[in-house]
Amino acid sequence: MKLAHLIMAYKNPQQIERMIRSLAHPSFDFYIHLDKKIDLSEFDYLKRLDNVFFIQDRVLCNWGGYSFVNAIFSSLKEVLAAEEDYSYINLMSGQDYPIKPVDDIYNFFLLNPNKCFISYEEDPQSLWWKHAISRCEEYHFTDANFKGKYMLQSLINKLLPKRAFPLAIPFYGSSDSSWWAIPPDCARYIVDFMASNKSLQRFMAYTWGADEFLIATLIMNSPFKDQVVNDNLRYITWSNGIANPRVLMKDDLAPMKLSEKFIARKFDATIDEKILDELDIYLTKIQ
Repeated sequence: MKLAHLIMAYKNPQQIERMIRSLAHPSFDFYIHLDKKIDLSEFDYLKRLDNVFFIQDRVLCNWGGYSFVNAIFSSLKEVLAAEEDYSYINLMSGQDYPIKPVDDIYNFFLLNPNKCFISYEEDPQSLWWKHAISRCEEYHFTDANFKGKYMLQSLINKLLPKRAFPLAIPFYGSSDSSWWAIPPDCARYIVDFMASNKSLQRFMAYTWGADEFLIATLIMNSPFKDQVVNDNLRYITWSNGIANPRVLMKDDLAPMKLSEKFIARKFDATIDEKILDELDIYLTKIQ
């Protein structure tokens, strides 16, 4: 079994290097998509690491914009085009880190073939869903590049009726749905589905936070639905009212040790590098 880790990155090359070294395994490859607006030169040395490749078709990403999902699809195309027989593609951020030994991670995927590990909310009355509906019903100009775009966005949303999703299918998603591990045939399905649905592409261009619902929705309305496990295998913590997951620090080590998850996010070595040191010590002891 081979696994491709697809890493979406935009900062902290040394932290990404550390994560890759912590996940080093003869059956793991690493594909890095670097946000197009970031200078590649600081990251270029990562190519010298074993089994590391850079995505060539880089996309300029805006936080919350559909551009980030475009970057994921663009990256998936390159991973799928590689002459490797991968069993899984694992989507990660550059601020992830393993919290289980790498052999445990490998063996888990080896023993659980052909499943789609992605999280979604099952309660339609959850706080996430109450906010998420506006991501589709309203126009969002996050990826536009002109002055006054948010003023125009506000005006248009006041004047025009709510938008309707172009496909008659139920929605799936959650604040944790952005990160997942799926087999290549599932990845190829969602890439091909988007490529053949121009109306969906046009609609999604004006959504916000599409990474939290689009891919989960496509998979849960696909032939792969019965292979889905509602668990993205990530340890993530959220604070009330904050749009980003909380940065994990040394005080979070104890609950991470007790977790059954395999990867945690997010870490920031410029805020607390000690937690990564402690995780390295812990993983060395238990492997």
